[in-house]
Amino acid sequence: MSAHRTSFDAKPLSHSVSECLDDYFRSLNGHSPAELYDMILDQVEPPLLRATLRYCDNNQSRAAEMLGLNRATLRKKLRHHRITAKPAR
Repeated sequence: MSAHRTSFDAKPLSHSVSECLDDYFRSLNGHSPAELYDMILDQVEPPLLRATLRYCDNNQSRAAEMLGLNRATLRKKLRHHRITAKPAR
């Protein structure tokens, strides 16, 4: 997967994720986290879904397309995370 950059010179998202993970590991003081992969997905996926839905004015078909998911998978993930689409204004 390639990092997508916008016209302004923003740092790639992977840079921010890396910094957050470095901070997280430092805070563990040598302890080992359990099920790190699932924990990270549970922390990252809900804000990704919410932000994408907001960007798409809660159009689930558009959001699913942007995320590279089919609509049924998006709906399953929304239910899993207990995310409800807000009606458009």
